[in-house]
Amino acid sequence: MRIVIIAFISLDGVVQAPGGPKEDTDGGFAHGGWSHPFFDPEIVGGAFDDAMTGAEALLFGRRTWQTMAAAWPARAGDPFADRMNAIPKYVVSQTLGDDQLTWHNTTRIPGEEAVARIQKLRESDGGDLLVMGSPTLVRTLLGEGLVDELRLMIEPVLLGGGKTIFPDDGGLRTLELVSTVTSPAGVQVSTYRPATEK
Repeated sequence: MRIVIIAFISLDGVVQAPGGPKEDTDGGFAHGGWSHPFFDPEIVGGAFDDAMTGAEALLFGRRTWQTMAAAWPARAGDPFADRMNAIPKYVVSQTLGDDQLTWHNTTRIPGEEAVARIQKLRESDGGDLLVMGSPTLVRTLLGEGLVDELRLMIEPVLLGGGKTIFPDDGGLRTLELVSTVTSPAGVQVSTYRPATEK
């Protein structure tokens, strides 16, 4: 399986709370919902549809999983929502109990086993293992060299601080730009993969 990250990201590298004001206020973050003015169904929405088409399973950190689990089951009847609800899901969590995994088809990965278990998933046959949101998890995956593709919705906004997906360990990681398209609102939908040795 390929591990594919898809994320809304500001020009200054922030991914925190793109969806709504109360999504994630950690650190006093006050700009929740910042991605909405730049969303268009054709290019940005199309990027998510395309990512879901190739996905065989979804992978989340606990907080993102809880946000999604509270929202998507109520949207049944929409093709994208139906796919989100039906597809296998994995959540990395040290605190969630199995009795709390109310979102259909969810398996918990204990936090201390996350890297090893995700590595095993990556080595198994199948389509993409798609990660949405989950900045702490994505930072770990990037740091461990477990990301096969980054699909970034780079939005023309500066947020002045907030959570990022990028490791701050001083490591150099070279990527190749595979494709890019610009939406009418100025969103750069860019796909990157780890650079191969030449």
